[in-house]
Amino acid sequence: MKTLRILLLTLSGLVFGQNIQSVQLFNPQTNDETPVIRIGEQLVLGFDDLTNGSQIYRYTFKHYDRNWNDDNLFFTEFATGSMNALLDQFQYSFNTLQAYTHYKLVFPNDKIQLKISGNYELIVYKDSADQPLFKKRFYLVEDATSVGLNISRFADAKNPNLNQRVEVNVSPKGGDISSNVNSITMNVMQNNNPNMVISNLKPSSVLGNQILFQQMNLTFPGDNEFYYFDNKNMNMAADMVRVTEIKDDVNQTYLHPVWAFPLNYQYQPDVNGAWYYRRNDLGRERDAEREADYSWVHFYLESDPVDKEIYVLGGFNNYMPTKENQMQYDAATKQYVAKIFLKQGFYNYVLVTKEGNGPLNFGEVNGNFWQTENLYQAFLYYAPFGRNYDGLMGYGEFRTPIASKR
Repeated sequence: MKTLRILLLTLSGLVFGQNIQSVQLFNPQTNDETPVIRIGEQLVLGFDDLTNGSQIYRYTFKHYDRNWNDDNLFFTEFATGSMNALLDQFQYSFNTLQAYTHYKLVFPNDKIQLKISGNYELIVYKDSADQPLFKKRFYLVEDATSVGLNISRFADAKNPNLNQRVEVNVSPKGGDISSNVNSITMNVMQNNNPNMVISNLKPSSVLGNQILFQQMNLTFPGDNEFYYFDNKNMNMAADMVRVTEIKDDVNQTYLHPVWAFPLNYQYQPDVNGAWYYRRNDLGRERDAEREADYSWVHFYLESDPVDKEIYVLGGFNNYMPTKENQMQYDAATKQYVAKIFLKQGFYNYVLVTKEGNGPLNFGEVNGNFWQTENLYQAFLYYAPFGRNYDGLMGYGEFRTPIASKR
């Protein structure tokens, strides 16, 4: 029986050293951080080096199987061009308290082209790819199928108001996909969160030229809408920011406290865990790549102490719990507090609990409701006949509200 995997992934987005900050893999097609492209499309990588120098960085790619295991493909089997290309587009920060160098990479490009679909990892390094500065996962999809998702309330007898059920319908855009049906599996992810994935689903049925995934256990906790803040203007407090100041020549952003354990669902628009770097000075929009400043952002949760760890997570830190984003209890103010050094802009975040060596719980603090609007992503994998890799035959997503909630 397939069950929801709550994983603590330690590779994707991992940064060695504190000088590299604000790593973002942006998708111009969707205007967010969903790293899924089709052949002919490109992604945009951006990151800052806080040493404010002009280091020589390089990058390469690696292909993986459908479960992110090493498939041992040689570079020439999945790409053409230079195996190790120079990352040479950068600019220095301007008019910021925190000096930095912003690096930018648009790929695939004329230096490296990718030949096959599937799971990929972008590796950025200085001296050796075996000692990366960071890695970012992305997906290259064939335009071979239409993948439709339907989301509904899952009326579980024990938890009737918590879960959402996902159903997926796959249709070929041309030709016949039934010859590959025995090699086909599907992974479903929630909100670009690598901790929230149901993997290796086999088709539940084949209806004519359609492949259906209608398993009853294809369910996710609805959780709740994300918390947010916006400090694009650090000269004034607004949008969940209580107060701002400059202390010891460093920006400080103090957020309004949030409350734990809501009893009822309340609709609040969000961007499903995404984030955007922005700077706006009294109505003048700046170039965020080089003019957005940095700030210590102070997070607060009003709560009695609990015998669990609490973390501030979101797409901006790849939902990875670390000491840097763990909250600590302040008995004097009866609050959990954390401060994280972030580039200014608009952020979604969630407060996540973890007990001992147990899994992450994304709904305990924020709340867990079936009405919540979430982004669901379905990845259709197959092993092309006569080939030694897992291709990505199709991709679909569901971004709109649940119809029964209106």
